[in-house]
Amino acid sequence: MTTALPPTEPQPEALTTDLDELSAWLRLTHAKGLRPAALRALLSAFGGPKHVLAESFASLAEVTNTDAATAALAPPAEVEGVPFGNYIERVLEWAAEPGNHILTFADTAYPQALLTMPDPPALLYAKGRTDLLQARAVAIVGSRNATPQGLEDARRFARALSDAGLAVASGLALGIDGAAHRGALDGATGTIAVIGTGADLVYPSLHHQLAHEIARDGVIVSEWPLGTPARSANFPQRNRLIAGLVQGVLIVEAAMRSGSLITARLANEMGRDVFAMPGSIHAPLSQGCHRIIKQGAKLVETPEDVLEEFGFPATRRKKRGKAPAPANASWASARLPGKPETDEAARVLAALGHAPATLENLAARTDLDGAALQSALLQLELSGLIAALPGGRVTALERS
Repeated sequence: MTTALPPTEPQPEALTTDLDELSAWLRLTHAKGLRPAALRALLSAFGGPKHVLAESFASLAEVTNTDAATAALAPPAEVEGVPFGNYIERVLEWAAEPGNHILTFADTAYPQALLTMPDPPALLYAKGRTDLLQARAVAIVGSRNATPQGLEDARRFARALSDAGLAVASGLALGIDGAAHRGALDGATGTIAVIGTGADLVYPSLHHQLAHEIARDGVIVSEWPLGTPARSANFPQRNRLIAGLVQGVLIVEAAMRSGSLITARLANEMGRDVFAMPGSIHAPLSQGCHRIIKQGAKLVETPEDVLEEFGFPATRRKKRGKAPAPANASWASARLPGKPETDEAARVLAALGHAPATLENLAARTDLDGAALQSALLQLELSGLIAALPGGRVTALERS
């Protein structure tokens, strides 16, 4: 389910305001069949969108190809089911709301990092602090079905990187993405959410509150037209934009067929650094990380491993008046992790180690009967030392 995003506080910015110019940008950006790389070539050759539209078919085809020239000169089509004239009105209404921005190649607020990509989008919809789009940034991405330990690690790393002066980018998805955004919001610099829907919508709807906080204290960015719903085909392109905005990508947890690995591959192709967090050889969500480490990604164990690559001192800067939020309120304990209260609980924790295990595994390792094992597991969970996983498994929690 997709929900609407509320307005945010105003951010002073000199952005595209000329109606004819904006219309030309929108027409070309959302022209069906006109790829971003082809549009960039046309703009480079002729100077601006109105100049492109004033050129002949032959001139446009000479710079790109006949398909791109046909797409560029085609009459304006509907945008997400809205007639083009009405869509322009919708964009103007959206841009008039506090905190909303339309960024094009012609705007100084357009992210400079994207210009190093082969196919940057000519127009972006941004909501929130556009200054973050010029900051040095690292993406933290990973599984939507993350483990409690993965969520805690993503939050902890994001806060440390944010405190050190790096913006943290991610995709607003459930799991690792959401934990990374929350950790970065707790830090000093902030976060960038690159989304695969229109900038006026929130997906998933469970992140409506998080999106509101990012729009207020960070920035939300989309290249998709307003009103674009969540479509699976859009998310790989969203991942390309994440990779383009940052100087490095950290994969926290990823299965072998994870979309996060697409982000890592795209980042590597763009010359960005790729980092990965290792895990147990028995954990499915470590397999993707291990794969890219074998392919040359840098293994990291602490936030300092990432910071050293960028020459940042690992010092913490206090953020004004905001207490850290838990990465996942459904499992995070309000108390700090304690110590096992009984010998049985200590035996179970030692038997669990660093890899998730089933109850059958723990029973065999500890020789505890069912009642004693369940009692020990309950003590450990209440102490914040373990958490339950899908499939009847449990995992130890390591927190800093």
